Amino acid sequence: MNEIPIVKPYSNEHQDQVVDLILQIQQREYNIPITKEEQPDLFTIKDFYQKGHGNFWVAVFKDQVVGTISLLDIGNNQVALRKMFVDKNFRGKRYKTAHLLLDRAITWMKENSIKSVFLGTTPQFLAAHRFYKKHGFTSIGIEELPKNFPLLQVDKKFYQYSLT
Repeated sequence: MNEIPIVKPYSNEHQDQVVDLILQIQQREYNIPITKEEQPDLFTIKDFYQKGHGNFWVAVFKDQVVGTISLLDIGNNQVALRKMFVDKNFRGKRYKTAHLLLDRAITWMKENSIKSVFLGTTPQFLAAHRFYKKHGFTSIGIEELPKNFPLLQVDKKFYQYSLT
């Protein structure tokens, strides 16, 4: 039987591993020229994400953070899905890390009466595009985003998932 990662809410003990994982994927795997200084939310996760209808989770395998996902409360019972990253060794069917993370986030949305979730991603994340579509997200144009959606410079592709 394969062991699988455990998804749990972020706590400060995960800080360094979360930053390392996200930067590794952004910079080295996808060559996106973004620095940790350009992502101050990574250093204030509790204050930035874990408030209102928002939260931040980590997938942990043998004390190592191998995945992240967050929901940012943007008001009107809507959230923005942010910081979904999975270590390349934990992607796919063997560990189901992305699926576990997304399931946890969707459960949270249902428990908190969230109507819909929006996300922005980069054109380079082709596997992510397929993943979101496979899990019921619909591609939308930038003009369909809520006014309070936190638009990032690197985001060029957008999706929505409705719970109503």
